[in-house]
Amino acid sequence: MIPLKDYNPTRRRPIVTVTILVLCVIVFLWQISGGAHGFQRSVYGLGMIPAVLTGQARLAAGLEMVAPWATLFTSMFLHGGWMHLIGNMLYLWIFGNNVEDRLGHFAFLVFYLASGLAAAAVQILPDPAAETPMVGASGAISGVLGAYLVFFPRARVLVLIPVGFMFIYTLPAGWLLGFWFFFQILSALMTPATAAGVAWWAHIGGFVFGVVVAGLVRGGISRGPPPRRPGPWG
Repeated sequence: MIPLKDYNPTRRRPIVTVTILVLCVIVFLWQISGGAHGFQRSVYGLGMIPAVLTGQARLAAGLEMVAPWATLFTSMFLHGGWMHLIGNMLYLWIFGNNVEDRLGHFAFLVFYLASGLAAAAVQILPDPAAETPMVGASGAISGVLGAYLVFFPRARVLVLIPVGFMFIYTLPAGWLLGFWFFFQILSALMTPATAAGVAWWAHIGGFVFGVVVAGLVRGGISRGPPPRRPGPWG
């Protein structure tokens, strides 16, 4: 199921959500501007590599661009390809604005980065000696999805369901995100921890972190200024 739009008006403009989205696009354009060699160097030099972060391996000469700990943050803004970028930005655009609206701009930024850190930690745990770089905003965005599930489980989401043909339907966010999380767990259990590819455990870790944090703060956060007419931000 591919989300296309949610019907959940906001009261604050999603300044942080849009800024993160724009930064990810700019960084990806920078990645591909260097050709195949430059792209690979950006992934290894700025991606999070568990073995390097835990001190069990070192990057080859000329590849290191930042300190290993800094890759926990830089990796959140890198992507492995156009579809990787587009998929992540679609989810961020649809669900990020409402979570930012609920938390407020600064708290949302802190929450987003913390979700990415939690996702990286869960991805590292099964195999701290892994040498495959982890890149992408999906761990942090998974935290956003978890928070959205807690804050707005009944919000309606327009989804595209490919079942031999393209079927468009409106579902409660709780159903969509519940199915998404179940798919992440199933994929993680079916994929060897040492296999390269999608960081399923990072998705799970970020989502659970988002659910826990949103559950702790739910009901104690102001929704912000008075309601305004729904605009292009959703």
